[in-house]
Amino acid sequence: MPYTAKIKVTLRRSILDVQGKAVEHALKNLGYGTVESVRIGKYIEVTINEEEQLQAERIANEISQKLLSNPVMENYSLELELVK
Repeated sequence: MPYTAKIKVTLRRSILDVQGKAVEHALKNLGYGTVESVRIGKYIEVTINEEEQLQAERIANEISQKLLSNPVMENYSLELELVK
């Protein structure tokens, strides 16, 4: 059964998000003064063909840690969904 892993990767709060700051500044220049903060991240969908949900989740966590995120600077979260 295929599962879709929906993975979000963001910089840790302690890391300066230069892209986010640039977007925040641009939004304020466009008149959106109520915007207080912007953080930029990545969204990745991976289809994993495994029978067991726990096995699919293990694989999604492994690839998130080993390839999709930099554990020194980034956090990730994931949702696993059965493809119908």
